[in-house]
Amino acid sequence: MNSKENIFQKILSKKVITDIIYQDNLVTAFNDINPQSPVHILIIPNILIKTLNDINNNHEFILGRMLLVASKIAKKKHINKLGYRIVINCNVHGCQTIFHLHMHLLGGRQGIKNFF
Repeated sequence: MNSKENIFQKILSKKVITDIIYQDNLVTAFNDINPQSPVHILIIPNILIKTLNDINNNHEFILGRMLLVASKIAKKKHINKLGYRIVINCNVHGCQTIFHLHMHLLGGRQGIKNFF
């Protein structure tokens, strides 16, 4: 096992097993192991993109798919009507801890109102 692989790469290569909620040729979605809300799902690209700063024009379709999948999962989890939050952290000051681009889908209760 390549020790430089992050946990998401290990999930994608089936070296770490998790319950996959959604997977296609571009993205994979699964429950966060440390949920911050009743619904807390991570959506990741199937290729390594370390941070949001590393995206380019070639990633446009993948990023769109991530948002589309988030919307579909929100409907499936019945959090779409009351609302949900999409979060992407970038680098250390943005609280990114795993350097593989990922989107948090959070819902099931009201979030912090004065977040910004």
